[in-house]
Amino acid sequence: MSCTPTTQIILDGVPVCTYRSLDRTAALLLSAVGTPYEQTATHVPRFPVLEISAPSFSMPAQADRQITVPDMWSVIYTLFTRHHKQETIPIILSSEITNHEELRAYILCAGLGRTAKSDHASPDDLFLMRATFWQGAGTHGYHGRGWLPPSSTLSIHAAAPFPSVHSFTRTPLVITAHPLRPPKPKQGEVLYRRYCPIVKQVLELIYFDLGVERGVSAHLEAFHRWQNDERVNKGWNESGTLEHHRKYVKAVMNDPAVLPLMMSWDGELMGYTELVYLKENHTGVFVPDGVKDFDRGLHVLTGEERFRGWERAQAWLRSLHHYLFLADPRTERVIGEPKADNAAIIQVSLDATMHIATVFDFPYKRSAMTVLPRERFFKFDVL
Repeated sequence: MSCTPTTQIILDGVPVCTYRSLDRTAALLLSAVGTPYEQTATHVPRFPVLEISAPSFSMPAQADRQITVPDMWSVIYTLFTRHHKQETIPIILSSEITNHEELRAYILCAGLGRTAKSDHASPDDLFLMRATFWQGAGTHGYHGRGWLPPSSTLSIHAAAPFPSVHSFTRTPLVITAHPLRPPKPKQGEVLYRRYCPIVKQVLELIYFDLGVERGVSAHLEAFHRWQNDERVNKGWNESGTLEHHRKYVKAVMNDPAVLPLMMSWDGELMGYTELVYLKENHTGVFVPDGVKDFDRGLHVLTGEERFRGWERAQAWLRSLHHYLFLADPRTERVIGEPKADNAAIIQVSLDATMHIATVFDFPYKRSAMTVLPRERFFKFDVL
């Protein structure tokens, strides 16, 4: 059987596997199986089959040719980074991998891949699925290499969703019943981390660190400076003193329905976001088909001028969407409400695969409602 040259995957300077493209392709047939179209379903994409092998070592003492489960996930991450346009990546695990049965079970049981049901498919083929990979398959309960770092706050990224139990909110703007929301993380805790290829930097989402009483933390200093920038103030209308901004952040941190986060590129603070539960937000009443229990919304500002631009906006917006869908699998939609005349941010939202559901009026502004369904986000090549 002919094949292309092998490619080696190296993690932190250590080879973890090699792979090569075989001289055949495979397609994951679903609805066509068992129908007259099974042999003619050429509309289903076919992709080259990749053979995954253990790393090659020159020293005989390093003859244990295995791939650990965490390294296998990193290998899959590498493959979907290189072949991000493919819905599936058909692979076979070389029998030379000493723990190939363990890896096969991991891929299937974690939902990272599936086998084909067609009688004409090779039983050894595994179809890695882009949609399930980006949903975090194979991370929780297996290792800590995913986009949600292991949390010191047990409830925030628990192995199972926070249980659903009745709660109630009554404010001057909202009166509603809704599920109880999880407790807040610790101040300064990193909730999400991802390398964004489009800008070649790591984005982190960090729970706001207000610092000691009367002190000025790095987060508060940046927030205060940004809110007094004329560009930011046009959108947020929150310019003021340091004490005004301290009280603002405290109020947001005390609101169970709002998660205030700082955003950074390679550790350098660049922006701020508030992630909200729409059921407890005054936007919820404007959702045309009714707000759902786990619908989320977001408000964002980019504070540092040098971190503006289309590429960075796409990176942080798609990452925020990713975080919201990962944080709770019951979240089916992310909804935004930019000013209807803000053509730039609306175009950024559309480019991030959102759509405009309606236009509506708050007492203080006209907004476009932008919507991103969960299924669309994971179905297409977004990340």
